[in-house]
Amino acid sequence: MTDRYDLVIVGMGSAGMAAAEFAATLDLNVAVIERDRVGGDGLWTGSVPSKALLATAKVAHVMRHADAVGLTAVEPHIDLGMVWRRMRSVRADIARTDSDPERYRAMGLTIVVGDATITGPNEVTVVEHGSHTDDEPLVLDTRFIMLCTGSRPDLPEIDGLTEAGYLTSETLFELDEPPVSMVIIGGGPMGIEMAQALNRLGVRVTVLQRASSILTNDEPALVQIVAAKLRSEGVDLRVDAEAVRVTLDGSTRTVHCGPDDADASVFAEGILVATGRRANTEGLGLDEVGVEVGANGVQVDGRGRTNIRSIYAVGDVAGRFFFAHSAGYEGVRAVRDMFFPGKGNVDEFVPWCTFTDPELAHAGLTVAEAEAKFGDDLDVWRLDLSHNDRARADAATEGSIVVISTKGRIVGAHIVAPAAGEMIHELALAIRHDMKIGDIAALVHIAPTYATSIGEVATDSSYERARNLRWMVRR
Repeated sequence: MTDRYDLVIVGMGSAGMAAAEFAATLDLNVAVIERDRVGGDGLWTGSVPSKALLATAKVAHVMRHADAVGLTAVEPHIDLGMVWRRMRSVRADIARTDSDPERYRAMGLTIVVGDATITGPNEVTVVEHGSHTDDEPLVLDTRFIMLCTGSRPDLPEIDGLTEAGYLTSETLFELDEPPVSMVIIGGGPMGIEMAQALNRLGVRVTVLQRASSILTNDEPALVQIVAAKLRSEGVDLRVDAEAVRVTLDGSTRTVHCGPDDADASVFAEGILVATGRRANTEGLGLDEVGVEVGANGVQVDGRGRTNIRSIYAVGDVAGRFFFAHSAGYEGVRAVRDMFFPGKGNVDEFVPWCTFTDPELAHAGLTVAEAEAKFGDDLDVWRLDLSHNDRARADAATEGSIVVISTKGRIVGAHIVAPAAGEMIHELALAIRHDMKIGDIAALVHIAPTYATSIGEVATDSSYERARNLRWMVRR
């Protein structure tokens, strides 16, 4: 059986869903192939379940520290099984509403459940799930192909890890409840978010980070605030600690971090591996059809195209940014490039946020990156939340805002604050559109809000400029 389409999308996670929904508005004939569950990692093993756990953990933390806002602090009763069930109910609610396959079929999209192979520049062959061995595969003839197959946890080579057993983001959220103690290998966003959440939920947590700092892609000065917060809450956070061997004794797993096992061993009932992601490129027939694949994923140009111009790759499979929000953006931009005049692009500028408490948000260059690019021709503006009225009222003064500018134009912004993920967009927009810090100062910010401090940082720059021009003041 052969069908003709304008676009065949392989994978229906964050990238595939966004691309499919946009394409459906253009009166195109679109098929989407999904081998598992609509929603991808973001819904099932990533941002949705992790943020659901973080929300519960934050409430538990607030209860313990209610005296900070004039209430009696209480120790919450935590039923981890109930917490995990609530997390899964959040996933299920999204799955049966916004991520329901029938919602996409109602848009006019063809949804095929099965395993896809790229069998030509304009051809995708699908073995549908539930089909018999003697059934003919489904062959989809198409103008364009978009690969949106996502990524999976990248596992380190640690002696004894497989034999001892471990968890990843793909299995942690499927438990009935987590172990009472956990070693987290990896100090990136996933590892650090889960370290704080699990610790606040009563799980004893140790983080082993091979590098000298956690969250190595973020502004170091603000990372230190997050690290200090985690340690103050009881997370055993160890940097320069590389896991080299794992042993199992009954239900206890021992992670050995160096040659002297007695001095550098961590004991726990569970191990969570959070050492990054690997693009899902296998089993798609890419080598046979000639699509180039690099170390980080499918190789694409600035428009999201592979070396075969009818085949695009977006989201995690392209190995650029492993974020759900950037995947959706790339999917939409690729559809625009396929079907509209001119050239689209998948922007290199992607802000992000690590959802610890306080949150750590990032847009543009770090201070070190700006210095390497612009030398001394830059200014770094910083304001701590201890000067913010809203932060004082909320008893949440552990945080800071850093804005980096060169010749007055903003090139980097970093925030540690309770609402950093919401606050960063104002500064990200300024960077995206090459705005000056004076443009931010000219905007009246609502007070008292955390974003008031963004206005104050910008105002400081305006005051400095005014001081340099004070000779013009009328006397």
